[in-house]
Amino acid sequence: MRLYSTKGKVAEVSFQEAVFKGLPDDNGLYMPTHIPRLPASFFEKIHELSFQEIAFEVTNTLIGDEIPAEDIKAIINDSMNFEVPLIELNENTHVLELFQGPSLAFKDFGARFMARVMSYFLQKESKHINILVATSGDTGSAVAQGFLGAKGIEVTILYPSGKVSVNQEKQLTTLGQNITALEVDGVFDDCQKLVKTAFLDKELTTQMNLSSANSINIARLIPQSFYYFWAYAQLASTKKPLVFCTPSGNFGNLCGGLIAYKMGLPVKHFIAATNANDIVPEYINSGTFNAKASVPTISNAMDVGNPSNFPRMVALFGNEYEEVKQMIAGFAFDDEETKLAITEVYHDYDYVLCPHTAVGYLGVQAYLREEKEDINTVVLATAHPSKFSDVVEPVIGVAPEMPTSLQEIIKKEKVAIKMSTNFEDFKAFLLK
Repeated sequence: MRLYSTKGKVAEVSFQEAVFKGLPDDNGLYMPTHIPRLPASFFEKIHELSFQEIAFEVTNTLIGDEIPAEDIKAIINDSMNFEVPLIELNENTHVLELFQGPSLAFKDFGARFMARVMSYFLQKESKHINILVATSGDTGSAVAQGFLGAKGIEVTILYPSGKVSVNQEKQLTTLGQNITALEVDGVFDDCQKLVKTAFLDKELTTQMNLSSANSINIARLIPQSFYYFWAYAQLASTKKPLVFCTPSGNFGNLCGGLIAYKMGLPVKHFIAATNANDIVPEYINSGTFNAKASVPTISNAMDVGNPSNFPRMVALFGNEYEEVKQMIAGFAFDDEETKLAITEVYHDYDYVLCPHTAVGYLGVQAYLREEKEDINTVVLATAHPSKFSDVVEPVIGVAPEMPTSLQEIIKKEKVAIKMSTNFEDFKAFLLK
């Protein structure tokens, strides 16, 4: 795989180079120069394949020129070792549970895959790296779990103080070992800015081997395509057109679906569902992209005012607005609508949604009100509702059942270092 920068001002790089560099020097984002299509034979037999077998075929097609097939299989089998259930709410609406991994969020797919890919390359070259991660919630805990104890890798996680749930915070501040948590006195966009600025600072990049584990890293996007293929495999026999709704913040998850689409996955439409941070739905409906300061909501992992992956999303359509609009619908919902959706689904289907998944459910309902064709819709359920019990329990009157793994984590003591939004403070911390 060869990759270019979305800003087009630097030379192409290999997949390995892109994984460790994270961001190109021109502050763009790495994208494949070519996305190969899977053969028709793959889709003819896809319903017979396991999740791991599907993931292998996709990965081998994309990066088989840099990692041997047997090593890809080992990476997939080690990282994708949890269930991905597809739940039917009604004949047109399904929920794909992406929260069965160790951090109880969809970010486990990208973080675990990337950690093992990095370890594979590091073992070959005996390198040491420092990973910087900005998180609005689930990315941090997934990266922390995915890289915990990894030799030769130090991880620094930046999260906005008071802007993540209590359970999310415990997941990324209680692990220790090679994981350091920085509690930033700001919002997610401030955390993201600190990380991006660090990658562009010559003194830092000269003295430290920096890499990123955010959705800006191309290694995160590849495994986020796997479950789109998996959902299709479960529903292919119905012969209905397929529509995916992705609750969206930084839009890496949606880009994973778009990569699957470009590889040949039969998809009728994608839905980008956001909370009050409606930058992308506004773009889809008007053609104008206006980054804004993020607005705090109960679906906090999606509180992003300047989505990092937006350049990738439009690049996948040749930066043509009309093509984006033709394939992606955009809807935004406020907190009250989100709470009503959680209540509705609980009472109608005895199923509990986290606030982010509830935004996705609302996106599907809005789409179905306009769509007259008999279709299958799949809502990507991004996090276990127990991670947001402070939101969910008052709404439905019942505390979501908490997995044992989370019960053990929240008993531990939080350890985090306070950090300002001033880059020089952050830089001094890293150099020290």
